[in-house]
Amino acid sequence: MSSRTIHVDMVARVEGEGALNVELEGDAIRHVQLNIFEPPRFFEAFLQGRHFSEVPDIVARICGICPVAYQMSAVHAFEKLFDVGIDPEVRRLRRLLYCGEWIESHALHIYLLHAPDFLGFDSALEISRTAPDVVKRGLRLKKVGDAILKTLGGRAVHPVSVCVGGFSRVPSKQALTKLLDDLHWARDAAVETVHWVAGLEFPDFDLPYTFAALKHGEEYPFNEGNIAVSGPDDDVLIPVAGFEQHFEEHQVAHSNALQCHYHGKPYFVGPLARLNINHGRLHPLAASTLAIAGLALPLTNPFHSIVARAVELLEAVVEAIDIIEGYTPPDRAAADFKVRAGECMAATEAPRGVLYHRYVVDADGLVKEAKIVPPTSQNQTRIEEDIRVLLPSVIDRDNAEVAHACERVIRCYDPCISCATHFLRLTMSRH
Repeated sequence: MSSRTIHVDMVARVEGEGALNVELEGDAIRHVQLNIFEPPRFFEAFLQGRHFSEVPDIVARICGICPVAYQMSAVHAFEKLFDVGIDPEVRRLRRLLYCGEWIESHALHIYLLHAPDFLGFDSALEISRTAPDVVKRGLRLKKVGDAILKTLGGRAVHPVSVCVGGFSRVPSKQALTKLLDDLHWARDAAVETVHWVAGLEFPDFDLPYTFAALKHGEEYPFNEGNIAVSGPDDDVLIPVAGFEQHFEEHQVAHSNALQCHYHGKPYFVGPLARLNINHGRLHPLAASTLAIAGLALPLTNPFHSIVARAVELLEAVVEAIDIIEGYTPPDRAAADFKVRAGECMAATEAPRGVLYHRYVVDADGLVKEAKIVPPTSQNQTRIEEDIRVLLPSVIDRDNAEVAHACERVIRCYDPCISCATHFLRLTMSRH
């Protein structure tokens, strides 16, 4: 039987470098492998021996788009171990910091990385030539999120004010109030964004997904709650401390990134999962805007992730406004606490989904063991399965069209492969 291998290089518009390997035998699909081949970065290894106070700034370097989630997952874990009491106003400032990260990340993905797929363009640069106001709106929205991060964290990329117990410093009321004019504009722009993306043309691609996201008793989740896993009748609630009893990472030969399964099966994290599980906790404006958009929940089409991101963009903007308008600076930027030895875990919601951290520290506060499970490793098997489902409908097309169709699926998940380069290579072997 004859065989041939096809290499197609393309701009993938995702963070990081990877390849998609598809092996066919006639019309049968033998293998679908999302190959993340960037060198391992060894963060878990070189955290060992470092003082816990260094960890938030170190793990922030894992991602330039979502450093807050990495910082806060670590901080929450240590605070549980050290029994740290957090001032309610400091807690609200932390949610504001998350708002800034979600705004800048969601705006970036919606307008610059994902929208070209629906509009028939190869890049946001092409969109700007025909619809410059669309790209300008996306860039200005991202700038609003960056301004929140800079005001609270000292800079927009890799903030430096986050620490166990609170912040190294907190902003004045005046400093935060200066953000309100742009946030009021962003509220209207985010509403327009939801209506805009809800009107896009979506492929017919509904599947019976298992979704996982944090679920809080009262709030749309950023950094607290149990892990909820969607079920046929009701959500299964798992304490964060029990994450590793239900979710298992393993190595695959074709990827330098670990893959994670829920009881041996793939699952879906990120905005679509959060919205399906937590839509009842949306801000009234976000909920009413989603209702007007006319999409019925639950959303089980991954291409609707762009709508979920837009709804969360609006959610983050309106919560940021509420926090700033009600802000009273706390008496102290950070709480006092005593260091003790032990094991600690925490999970937060990065823009791309659940982010889990576990640490073991000694009596001097030195890290003896670290484990970090990012959203992309949790979604990687689900991405491969989605492409396996997609391929029969496109396999008769030419190689460039097949590659583009597969990329569109991958970009629904906004995978953060290494937060660096922007190429995907598709390899198709036909036997």
